[in-house]
Amino acid sequence: MSAGILSYTSDLRDYVWKNGLREHPALKELRTETERLPHARMQICPEQGALMGNLIRMLSAKRTIEIGTYTGYSAMAVALALPEDGEVLACDISEEWTSIGKNAWEKAGISHKINLQLAPAVDTLDKLLAKGKENSFDFAFIDADKANYPKYYEQCLKLIRKGGVIVIDNVLWGGSVIDTKRNDEDTNAIRELNKFISTDARVSPSMIPVGDGLTLAVIN
Repeated sequence: MSAGILSYTSDLRDYVWKNGLREHPALKELRTETERLPHARMQICPEQGALMGNLIRMLSAKRTIEIGTYTGYSAMAVALALPEDGEVLACDISEEWTSIGKNAWEKAGISHKINLQLAPAVDTLDKLLAKGKENSFDFAFIDADKANYPKYYEQCLKLIRKGGVIVIDNVLWGGSVIDTKRNDEDTNAIRELNKFISTDARVSPSMIPVGDGLTLAVIN
């Protein structure tokens, strides 16, 4: 029986962090460092990292894609869950922010699992498709420029195998998706993608209110 809509207070968040997950020390250190940065809100929360790590384990994933790396917390969360021969193809355009991640990955002993590509993600993924890499990845995480979300989604649908999972971040966009006064490019792109995925027969979707909203789309 549902108790209604839960107000996720900071005290309840701390309870979840203490009792509902095990954040690796390297992840905690990187999160703490990133929280001091101007754009710290771009970092995913520990709940998301723990969820993605468990998805990797359940899928027995080896090859994954990340679109939008920032300072590397999500890439680290996935890499820690991958086997030694697993790989995260991390796509980003910022050498400044990803350099923080590279140092953290090296310190955590997982840098060999992360293949960082500093280039527009659309181009990186198009090159994979041109090389015939369809259906060769197990998992993708989309967390980059929102206007390109529909394009990233379509590219990942081609690259992820049947039974694999695409995880899309910021699908609630701070609540803006239901604010009729918000009609900027990013908000509209997220709204349109959410609506499209809800009826896309190629996937089985589940939108969950974790962080800023996550959609899990299992490839049918």
